[in-house]
Amino acid sequence: MNARTLGRMDESRVLVDGPWTHRFVGANGTRFHVVEAGSGPLVLFLHGFPEFWYAWHELLPAVAGAGFRAVAVDLRGYGASDKPPRGYDGYTMAADVTGLIRALGERSANIVGAGFGGMLGWTAAAFHPKMVRRLVVLGAAHPLRLRAALFNDPRGQISASAPTLRFQLPRYEHILTRNDAALVGEFLRRGGGPDWVQGEAFPDYERRCREAMQIPQAAFCALEAYRWAFRSVLRLHGYRFVKLMQQPLVTPTLQLHGALDTSVLPRTAQGSSRYVIAPYEWRLLDGVGHFPHVETPDVILGEVLRWSKT
Repeated sequence: MNARTLGRMDESRVLVDGPWTHRFVGANGTRFHVVEAGSGPLVLFLHGFPEFWYAWHELLPAVAGAGFRAVAVDLRGYGASDKPPRGYDGYTMAADVTGLIRALGERSANIVGAGFGGMLGWTAAAFHPKMVRRLVVLGAAHPLRLRAALFNDPRGQISASAPTLRFQLPRYEHILTRNDAALVGEFLRRGGGPDWVQGEAFPDYERRCREAMQIPQAAFCALEAYRWAFRSVLRLHGYRFVKLMQQPLVTPTLQLHGALDTSVLPRTAQGSSRYVIAPYEWRLLDGVGHFPHVETPDVILGEVLRWSKT
């Protein structure tokens, strides 16, 4: 990535026009970029890595049209949201989610999270159960289930997690953004199902994600959350995080997972049910990889609406 490329990648790249409204909301001491459509009960969408709010561009207007207030956010450090040097621990980012719910004028919300956003959904529901009415998780295991699989399934999940383990390397953000963030495209291609990766919509989506990751400081911030997850394992705040996450979820939870997900293996994700004592459903999606919300948005839309209305 050269200086000329960096100069043209600013936050305006993620302000995509559409049947929605862009605005900024202050929550948990940070300014967040949110994209909103419709009115009614709040459904808050949390994207994963290496995406940004646009991960939900097909679902937002459809969920709004079904009678909900659909809001997608650029997580801390992503897109047009603030990019502070700190605050990428599980406690702070879960507080970001519940702070956003309050800042949007609501007492609770249905949360839909994909990938890393799904991990945040699990965490927010565990830490703040009264604020999460219902939870939909896509392509993400419960954090403690993922942790166990990394220790107990070395040939499986730890091998699948090898690309993110490299995030621990100092200054890896420069590798991530090299050659116009070509590595972002590799993550999408490696994680997505073949029908999506080879489809007509993929090149545009890849381009947008690569551009968003080249916004100054976005790559560093995106990696910091993964760095905290691994470095906290042997630290006191990591121990406290595990103890808090051991509390069983009382939030009704729907878990959707791609059968071809090579980032979070289906057998890893499926074990998450042990952490939920509320109504829980699991659905494996045939032919789908790590990004079901963009690979098969119609299926995900139907499931989100069904779970949100029950």
